[in-house]
Amino acid sequence: MSAANARHSIFPEWLRQTLDGLYLVSGWLAGLFLIAIFVIMLSLSAGRPIGLDVPAGDDFASWCMAATAFLGLAHTFRSGELIRMGLLIDRFSGVARKVIEIACTAIGAAAMLYFAWYAVDMVWTSWKFNDISQGVIAVQLWIPQLGMAIGMVVLAIAFVDELIHLLFGGVPRYEKPAPKSEEEMIERIMESGA
Repeated sequence: MSAANARHSIFPEWLRQTLDGLYLVSGWLAGLFLIAIFVIMLSLSAGRPIGLDVPAGDDFASWCMAATAFLGLAHTFRSGELIRMGLLIDRFSGVARKVIEIACTAIGAAAMLYFAWYAVDMVWTSWKFNDISQGVIAVQLWIPQLGMAIGMVVLAIAFVDELIHLLFGGVPRYEKPAPKSEEEMIERIMESGA
């Protein structure tokens, strides 16, 4: 790791680009599912007056919502937009802050690995037992469950990536640098990213 840049990754450049690309692709997929929700809901709303019925539209919209929420987590985390314990952590500095950041990230990584494991297990079990949805259109449940499982796995990877970065002396990359001016602070508050 470069001593001059504490935000630099200890991983080789190709691995860093691959991981950052994974988080970005996950965010883009979340956006695509959000667009799918829009299209489904628009079809349901606009279709009623003209007699167009979208079978199981509510089911598909809810599955897209779950995929959007989970696939967007890793990108949100790495962009510094995920809710953190800033009120507590910001009271510390130096070694104490570093230890708290590492402890919080380690707890988060352990929790995400746990949830990712069981999300993948749920998908596997649904596939193995050929679970079918109860809606108008029968869909194998492992298909809509994939969005949640993939999102949890990518978030677990992001947490482990950040934990390794912190353990090797890096500063948190999920934390935005302090604003340099009052205008920048106001702009961040307006963007809800303070």
